[in-house]
Amino acid sequence: MSGSHAGDGRRAVVVGAGIAGLAAAHRLLRHGARVTVLEASDRVGGKLLPGEIAGARVDLGAESLLARRPEAVGLAREVGLADRLGPPATATASLWTRGALRPMPKGHVMGVPGTAAALAGVLSEEGLARIERDADLPRTEVGDDIAVGEFVAARLGREVVDRLVEPLLGGVYAGDAYRISMRSAVPQLFEAARTHTSLTEGVRKIQARAAAAPQSGPVFTGIAGGVGTLPLAVADSLRARGAEILTGTPVTELRRAPEDGWRITAGDRVLHADVVVLAVPAPAAARLLRAEAPGAAAELATVEYASMALITLAYRRAETDLPDGSGFLVPPVDGRTIKAATFASQKWGWIAEENPDLLVLRTSVGRHGETEILCHDDADLVEVSRQDLKAATGLTAAPVETRVTRWQDGLPQYPVGHHARVARVREHLAGLAGLAVCGAAYDGVGVPACIASAYAAVDGIHGDLRAARDLTADPVQSLHGGAGE
Repeated sequence: MSGSHAGDGRRAVVVGAGIAGLAAAHRLLRHGARVTVLEASDRVGGKLLPGEIAGARVDLGAESLLARRPEAVGLAREVGLADRLGPPATATASLWTRGALRPMPKGHVMGVPGTAAALAGVLSEEGLARIERDADLPRTEVGDDIAVGEFVAARLGREVVDRLVEPLLGGVYAGDAYRISMRSAVPQLFEAARTHTSLTEGVRKIQARAAAAPQSGPVFTGIAGGVGTLPLAVADSLRARGAEILTGTPVTELRRAPEDGWRITAGDRVLHADVVVLAVPAPAAARLLRAEAPGAAAELATVEYASMALITLAYRRAETDLPDGSGFLVPPVDGRTIKAATFASQKWGWIAEENPDLLVLRTSVGRHGETEILCHDDADLVEVSRQDLKAATGLTAAPVETRVTRWQDGLPQYPVGHHARVARVREHLAGLAGLAVCGAAYDGVGVPACIASAYAAVDGIHGDLRAARDLTADPVQSLHGGAGE
């Protein structure tokens, strides 16, 4: 990934115009490259999608940014959105479990508590008693990596995983806690597992460190008008600085050019570039790398994805009476259909201000391996969402409008060994000057992670490996949580 220097007006092609691709283009311009972005679909933004319902502006994809990392907030400011950034109006979330909405416990790291008492009210008496046994158990070896659910269940019992870790991780990955890599998804817990025999003691150490160096400001932030407006603003900024963005232009072949650099075939167009950044999902990257980097292609072809659907519902405010808070998460063990609900009008002040007579909610369905629910038509998904919302909150009103947004293969899965697979991919690419990969399949699925991945890829092409090293040392995944994220 080192070698070629794309300064001095060298030609750079970015494949993919999701937030990672747009961020890569932004960084390439800073390095002085002439940039073309090629996007197969008819729009930029990938999983960030602005929309509207009943006249209200909403997000139909990701709706918040992790603010404790600088990448997403920094990029938003650079493209003129500084005055539209703002934290949630409320960050008080609930868990819908064991037949009731219960306050989301505090004092845990991704659902793993420092003390049993932190989960009182969510777990049964037996579940709380099982946590207490952690202090007396012999060491659990984690090796090079281990599944979050497997490790936490071994130390604290399955109830902690099933009632709290699973819905929190599921909100991020739409995955299965018993398969998700602890090293990649919750690196501070992995470090605690390597250095402490007792998991609860390790969590208390993490909490003590956090308390000793408190971070100011909100954990998450939103953008007035929707997080989906971020890629549009980045794209406008790119065009204003001379970049070309071509939508509806799928890339069909990537080959090293005999004279130097790369030849990119997109339909009947052929482009030549000194630098190529692939910011596309793993299957597409695998297809494009098959000829020049078969080892990397083989690794990427094994990446699995989860599909999900977001159901957005708009109600007349006068007909609704919701509990306070930003929404709730649903543990799969409770057997409900929805996995989360976000009270968008309560969570985001800008939605309430722009639409005082409306109440916007959204639910999500679908987890990795759980494809049957997504075979249902939109009307069915709205109906099951309404049934679950009624059971959880008592909401009986009919929505004035509904929208279902399906994200087919939207979220890459990070199983045990994910970090090693990513390292192997990058090793295979190391000998190919001027080529790099970035995006959600590598360094984290959140918006800041995708942007950080893009910056590290571009800097690496230019021989600056600091960003890549920082990603490994301080993973972007190290803070997560919040209903419906």
